[in-house]
Amino acid sequence: MNSDPPEYIWQSSAPAMRYNSAMKTLSTHRIPGLVMTGLQFDVPLDHRQPDADHISVFARAVVAPDKERANLPWLMFFQGGPGLPAPRPTGRDGWLRRALQNYRVLLLDQRGVGLSTPLTFQTLARLGSPQAQADYLAHFRADSIVADAEWIRREMLGAEGRWSVLGQSFGGFCVTHYLSAAPGYLDLAVITGGLPPLDRPVDDIYLGTYQRVLEKNQRYYERYPGDIELARGIYAHLQTHDVRLPDGGKLTPRRFQQIGMGFGSSSGFEDAHYLLEEAFVPNANATEREISFTFLRAVERYASFETNPIYALLHEAEYCQEAASDWSAERIRARFPQFDAPDGPLCFTGEMVYPWMFDDYEYLRPLKEAAHLLAAETRWPRLYDIATLQANTVPCAAAIYYNDMYVERAYSEETARAIRGLKVWVTNEYEHNGLRADGERVLGRLLDMVNGEAR
Repeated sequence: MNSDPPEYIWQSSAPAMRYNSAMKTLSTHRIPGLVMTGLQFDVPLDHRQPDADHISVFARAVVAPDKERANLPWLMFFQGGPGLPAPRPTGRDGWLRRALQNYRVLLLDQRGVGLSTPLTFQTLARLGSPQAQADYLAHFRADSIVADAEWIRREMLGAEGRWSVLGQSFGGFCVTHYLSAAPGYLDLAVITGGLPPLDRPVDDIYLGTYQRVLEKNQRYYERYPGDIELARGIYAHLQTHDVRLPDGGKLTPRRFQQIGMGFGSSSGFEDAHYLLEEAFVPNANATEREISFTFLRAVERYASFETNPIYALLHEAEYCQEAASDWSAERIRARFPQFDAPDGPLCFTGEMVYPWMFDDYEYLRPLKEAAHLLAAETRWPRLYDIATLQANTVPCAAAIYYNDMYVERAYSEETARAIRGLKVWVTNEYEHNGLRADGERVLGRLLDMVNGEAR
């Protein structure tokens, strides 16, 4: 009997996948409308040193039941973030419904998140010193994520296999790097709300996004004028009281301001308004207000910085190329005194990361020194090859959201002009989460644009 491992075939008539001991096929689950199979890959921590330390990366293959045995091409999905896992599908809906008409979809849990080798304060503690932690974390940017995707593509489809890619938000940063680093293995590329600035300094990013956040604050209070007094009342209470969250951390005024992070989504204003409504314990006879447990629990869950620390640790680094961030968002905030004005409406902040978070967030504190080392790092490689993008031949399309609070529209349009052949849909119909809010239509239109069936 031949002892060599057999060639792995996804299904009898589906695209062949190369068997490799570094790839493991996990369990398959069937739910109405979907067949999902877990795949686990052993990849180098540093792709420049493939024989050194390795980590595990997980991806979930998804196909429609009626096409399980069909010979379909692959679509790799890059999630937003950084530091967030791929979607966990519960049915054939949203953008998946459209994608599964033509593709098998691969949902990638980017390195360090989800079912990939986890990156948390607990796992980083095993590395010992803050410098060792920072050195390890330096391998978790978009370039390493795309290198993982290339490793996976070769294992699944062979050295010359090709597939298509879809990137949402930060996932679009990954796709843009892919177009720079390995365009020859892409059939097409689609980006939603994630065309990154190619060579602007990080300070430019926050000069643009702070202004967008201020505009969102104005619109929020126009919709909910009663929240002006309520927000100020909560802020003042937090200034004079030691308010503890259920996990033991302290709810500081500046941490409260971070609930504006959600203002860039289609439900962001409502999420914040309903949160504020329950801020105080209802007690007409009380001589002093008391913050409600319901509110505290909701605030604690509002941001995932502690469970997904890559976001806090590398958010600014994702914009850095051969330069340090030096806590850009903190420095640039000083140019916008509206966020610290003692009178008038309280201005909430947005998708910014600050050094004080590694004091105020209970489970970020162990990573404080590593965070400061990363903020001072100057050796970040360049992420985008502008000459390659200007010579691009990969069919591609991108949605740019006109009022995007997270990815500055002007810079995205600048990048769009630099990518040869990129078809662009600029729209004010959606906020940054357009792919999640109306994914079937958004992805459908972009695929039609790529295929010449829409403008």
